[in-house]
Order: sequence, then C-alpha cells, then structure tokens
Amino acid sequence: MFHRITLIGNVGRDPQMRYTPEGVAVTDFSVATKETISKTMPDGRQRSCPQGWQESYNGRNWELTIWWRVTCWRKMAETVNQYLTKGQQVFVEGTVSGDAADGKMNPRVWTGQDGVARASFEITAQTVKFLGSREAAAGAPVGEPPPEEIEEDTLPF
Repeated sequence: MFHRITLIGNVGRDPQMRYTPEGVAVTDFSVATKETISKTMPDGRQRSCPQGWQESYNGRNWELTIWWRVTCWRKMAETVNQYLTKGQQVFVEGTVSGDAADGKMNPRVWTGQDGVARASFEITAQTVKFLGSREAAAGAPVGEPPPEEIEEDTLPF
C-alpha cells in the first residue's frame, strides 16, 4: 500500500550511498520536519504541553519534530549523495510505504537502544529539491551549482 507525501525539512544526517548486487545506486538520508503550535490559545488561555512535544527556543510555542527515512535510487541517489549535507533544507516528494501485511498502512516498529519503542515510515523519493541558496549546497564545485530538482520516473519495483 502506498501513499503520496510532500515534505520540507532539514537533513538529519549526511546521505549514505550503497549499491545493490546489480550495481544500482541507493542513497538513504533522514529528514526532520517540525510542527509548531502557540502556547496561548485564541481566547488567551495557556495551552498545556501535548504529550511528546517540547518548548520552543523562544518559550512561546510547543514544537514536535518528526523524523522521516528517505531512499533515493539510481542517478538521483548519486546526485543526492554528492550534494546534500546534514542541516540543509530539502523538499522531498515521493511515496510512503509501511508494513501493509494486514492490509492497512502501519509504520515499521522497533525498540531503540534506550528501550523506547519507535516507529517510522519509509519514503521512496520521486523528486528532491535542494532549498535555500546555491552556496548552501556544500561540496558543489565553484561555478557548477548542483541541480535544484531531481526526478526519478522508474523505480526498482
């Protein structure tokens, strides 16, 4: 089961590229997105902190950071690995997949090293755009900016 998703967030770790036994490039990276709500409700009352959220740096909002695992294939994988770096803002469009063994969209669930249960959905990128200034794309040779958009029409499945 697949669902389409569009994200804008910050890269959480440098991309990691590998090759399948058939020689197809695959790159994985994580993206953090942040949701923010005001501590003050429209009627002036203070909102209590929702479970799992934390106070913003300025103390006026509650924030929730969500992490996404993104996979790119073929030429897109090579380009993302070459130009995308930790902290860079990125736009990702693709399909979300989870464990659909029971016919429903379920996240992949595991237990972290700290013993806390965790869950994630996997995103197979079909479009990746590097956001911000071209100079922000670390590693790009001078006079040769990275492509701003990468699309993959054919996926390995």
